[in-house]
Order: sequence, then C-alpha cells, then structure tokens
Amino acid sequence: MHIKPELRVIGIDDGPLVDRQVLVVGAVMRGGAWLDGVVRAYVEKDGLDATQRISAMINGSKHAGQLRAIMLNGVTFGGFNVVDLAALREETGLPAIAVVRKPPDLERMRLALANLPDSGRRYETILRAGPLSVVQTEWRGGPVYYQCQGLGKEDAARLICETAVHSRIPEPLRVAHLIATGIVLGESSRRA
Repeated sequence: MHIKPELRVIGIDDGPLVDRQVLVVGAVMRGGAWLDGVVRAYVEKDGLDATQRISAMINGSKHAGQLRAIMLNGVTFGGFNVVDLAALREETGLPAIAVVRKPPDLERMRLALANLPDSGRRYETILRAGPLSVVQTEWRGGPVYYQCQGLGKEDAARLICETAVHSRIPEPLRVAHLIATGIVLGESSRRA
C-alpha cells in the first residue's frame, strides 16, 4: 500500500458504557492532519453486532469512496462486542487495523467472556484478528500494539507512525475518542 501524507483514514472508538446502546464514532481524517468528517453508529453493550454496525456506518457514509483504511481502538466495542477484523475488511473492502496501548491479557479476556453468551465465538474472533505486532512511534510513552487485516504489518506500522502526530496514538483514533467521550459525558477525556 502506498502511504501518502493525506491518505484518508477513518478512526473508530466507542463512548463510555452508560446505556445498553453504546455510541461509536468514526473520525474521517486526511492522514493525521485534517478532520474531514464525523460519522456515528450504536452497538449493543456486550452484544454481537459491532462488525455489522461499523461496516454499515462506513459503507453508508458519503466519505466511503475516499477512505483507504480503517483504524479501530482495539477489537472490542461496547464492553465485549467483538469486531471481526477480517469480516470488517471484507464487508468494506478496506484494510483494517486495530491499535491498542498495551498488549491484551488474553487469559483474563477469556475468563471475562465466560460470563457472556457465545463466549467461545467471541474469543475465537479476538484470536482471528491476526498476530499482535508492535511499533514505536516518535512519541514517548512506549510503543503501540496492533493487529491488521488486508495489508502487511510493515504498511500498517508505517500508517500508524504517519498518523501519530500529537501522541503515540494515531490521530484518527485520538479524535474519535475525544468526540465520543465528549458527546456521552458532556466533556472529553484524554486517553484513547
């Protein structure tokens, strides 16, 4: 994938869990510099609809034709509503990257999922997201970890670094987080 500075990326994060329906915000950005638009959807808390709802949000957006990649803040939204990264890539036709600050504790996740219906299916979806890779952006605070579908790990790492302009978290994810928390809580919080 050719990574140019103004490649259009949608960063997706969810808001705080205050209701059964959890707000999901997509920040459409040109690289890490320009916010071009905002889209939203809702997923069920601990549900099974995140992949479908996020795909529909992206495909139904007027920005869909310009997007070149999707970035997610992890693969779980609305608690443990797990996004199938490969299915998201297939349904949208776009490469998908899930970025997190810390490597997930898979055993702890597996135990927490045991309290939900379809726990085995949810856990398998998390594992299918792809191998966990690590990249150090130019920002202090340590590396970020990522899984990707539809592009190689080197291209994904370059895209993460190219869009991490104000922190180690890529700007599309940072902006989506600020918008989602600001809408739900009335004021944004800093950590994406």
